[in-house]
Amino acid sequence: MDGRRRNPYELTEETPVYVISVAAQLSGLHPQTLRQYDRLGLVSPDRTAGRGRRYSARDIDLLRQVQALSQDEGINLAGIKRIIELENQVAALQARAAELSAALEGAAATMQQREAAVHASYRRDLVPYQEVQQTSALVVWRPKRSSD
Repeated sequence: MDGRRRNPYELTEETPVYVISVAAQLSGLHPQTLRQYDRLGLVSPDRTAGRGRRYSARDIDLLRQVQALSQDEGINLAGIKRIIELENQVAALQARAAELSAALEGAAATMQQREAAVHASYRRDLVPYQEVQQTSALVVWRPKRSSD
């Protein structure tokens, strides 16, 4: 959510507005098929206070996807349920990775700001700078011999 208040009357693709007969027409399926998919947990629409099913645009898309996987690809309903679960898991992991990436970028920016503040606070008058003169002198160090 972006922090702004949403209009309660604004329709999104998650808004449950379609009764089962309309959802069946839009998805090209029989209402009994939609009930079966709900029982199997493939597509779970929202419920009204009277326990009537209300489908969203996203549910309709999912119904079409289930139908395509079943009819076109020949995948059984248990396989389709697993595919949907894995797709949902991937979407959740991608969202979490995006959150963590944003948090990491924020932490890196904060760290750079703090590092810059520390560097700016250094007192340069504490260590006087002395010019180093080039010389060709050679110093040889010999350790003292210990007396035997």
